[in-house]
Amino acid sequence: MALDGAAKLGGLCILQGCMPSKTLLHTAEVLHTARSAVLWGLRVPRADFDFAAVMARKDRLIAEFARYRQKELKGGKFKFLRARARFVDAHTVELTPRGARRATGCLTARHFVIATGSAPPAPPSPMLTEIGYLTSDEALNLRRPPKSLIVLGGGPVGLELGQFFRRMDTEVTLIQRGEHVLRDFDIDAADAVTGALRKEGMRIFANTKVMESFRSGTRKGIVFRQENRTRRVTAEAILLATGRAPNTAGLGLEEIGVTLEYGRIVTNAEMQTSLPHIYAAGDCTGPNQIVHMGVEQGEIAAHNIAHPERRRHVDYRLLTMVVFTSPQAAFVGLTEKSASARGVPFFAASHPFNDHGKSLIMEEKQGFVKLLADPVTGEILGGACVGPMGGELLHEIIAAMHKRMTAHELAAMPHYHPTLSEIWTYPAGELAEKIPAPGR
Repeated sequence: MALDGAAKLGGLCILQGCMPSKTLLHTAEVLHTARSAVLWGLRVPRADFDFAAVMARKDRLIAEFARYRQKELKGGKFKFLRARARFVDAHTVELTPRGARRATGCLTARHFVIATGSAPPAPPSPMLTEIGYLTSDEALNLRRPPKSLIVLGGGPVGLELGQFFRRMDTEVTLIQRGEHVLRDFDIDAADAVTGALRKEGMRIFANTKVMESFRSGTRKGIVFRQENRTRRVTAEAILLATGRAPNTAGLGLEEIGVTLEYGRIVTNAEMQTSLPHIYAAGDCTGPNQIVHMGVEQGEIAAHNIAHPERRRHVDYRLLTMVVFTSPQAAFVGLTEKSASARGVPFFAASHPFNDHGKSLIMEEKQGFVKLLADPVTGEILGGACVGPMGGELLHEIIAAMHKRMTAHELAAMPHYHPTLSEIWTYPAGELAEKIPAPGR
């Protein structure tokens, strides 16, 4: 039996996350390419956009995706209920149908899987609520682009939406609390993305501390400290893009003994919560709010409930992250930062796109690829790509790591020329020269 208490069926990825945002980002990429046509000796007199039409296309696509998912949910393979759930004891949830104020019934089960997703975070200060701000959900449904925008947060959401609006002719200022944007990435990757965005006209401030927010006439503003200097910026709108919070409020989890950590449900590698018969999967477990990871977690939870005699666990060795800026930024496995933090020995090698044939043909000169390998065995421990189609290119390294390939094997594997993919052979070859070949 499945329960869903959301106002609309389809899930975060389809309705408010991956699909609408990537639809808009691709549109902005086409516009940017058209406006840069002179690089290829082409004449495009004026490349412009109809924002209403851009949003209408996005809405049509999302409606199609959502209809397919709704058909799956209502297809009769299992009983499906539309209701909000709250645990009243460890084996019972009370059900409140959409639109109702009170619970109208209860449901008892031997096992539960919680997959309630995530929601926009609470604002960092009451003043921001008072002057008003946009969430990522609201930004994806604007009917016109703001003339100017302050983005709070330098993670994937902030960078992707910031670049989208910049390419829609919005003046964008991004304020990041941490030392650099994309905190999970190495500093070289973060710097490459930051440089590309600044080249397009985005103002980016990192290592900051927000002091206050205010309204000045029709504009909204932020006061922040950076390098012992107080700065003050204003814009038509503010976008709060500091990530998403686990959607666990109101479920009654703590009352029945399910352990939470900063709102997220704590699980083991078998996706069990602190109550072994209750499992959780997806964004509500955090901290890696990634679709394919949530799918794997859900499948493992279901398997372990159905087959307790042969349990499975999640393998985070292939943890992957893709940020759909331009250039795209992606990594799989270990970064230099995470390997060093864990005390894992490694050799690293990289190669820039501005020294690669196919990327020069494409005028995609920003960024690089990087590989990490075990200094003894040569096994590939991680890969990163900042550049054209970075999320697509990374899958070669995901496949290699899935099969525990070595840098020697990757370097020896044929790659067609000229392709973007062959760029991986350069760092692989460099590592293969440093590390004695296995068996020798």
